[in-house]
Amino acid sequence: MASTAKINQTDIDRELFDQWFDERFDERVAQKDAEHVPSMAIIATKGTLDMAYPPFILASTAAALGWDVAIFCTFYGLDLLKKDLDLQISPLGNPAMPMKIPYGPQWLRDIDMKIPNIAMSNIPGFEHIASTMMKKTMKDKGVASVELLRELCLEADVKLIACQMTVDLFGMKRDDFIPEIEEWVGAVSFLPFAQKADVSLFI
Repeated sequence: MASTAKINQTDIDRELFDQWFDERFDERVAQKDAEHVPSMAIIATKGTLDMAYPPFILASTAAALGWDVAIFCTFYGLDLLKKDLDLQISPLGNPAMPMKIPYGPQWLRDIDMKIPNIAMSNIPGFEHIASTMMKKTMKDKGVASVELLRELCLEADVKLIACQMTVDLFGMKRDDFIPEIEEWVGAVSFLPFAQKADVSLFI
């Protein structure tokens, strides 16, 4: 009887320990999750007007939510970090172009123009026209400019990182870029951040 009672007591002690351990483990996991700061790594490779919006919109939104965000600008994406943001949109090879006309009466604005890419590429100045139309549409719809979005990213402590290899490749000068660039590094330096990031995007 004594032996049986001892075994039962051992089982009870084990159950109590398991319960205590599970509770402590759940508490530690919950505490770790509460203390974790989400992070996002964005690689921006394009410097056209339409492709400048996604990285800045996503970065500024994530930063506003308290995330740790970094944008690594490489190749033509470096244009997003220049002091003079004279970004254009290219209709060539872009199936969503051209946009609807943002001027004139509503019936004219509702027309969905079907212009073949080959025709757009042969019309002198069409790229400038398309860029002007997009900027006008953005303004009419109340969408922030690329300049403003970049400023919001800087105010929210988004790290803007320039690819030093691309700078050297294209013979660019650092004076052409905004002074708020966090780092001038290569992929080797950025990848560790991207590896640990909760969200990694290639744009």
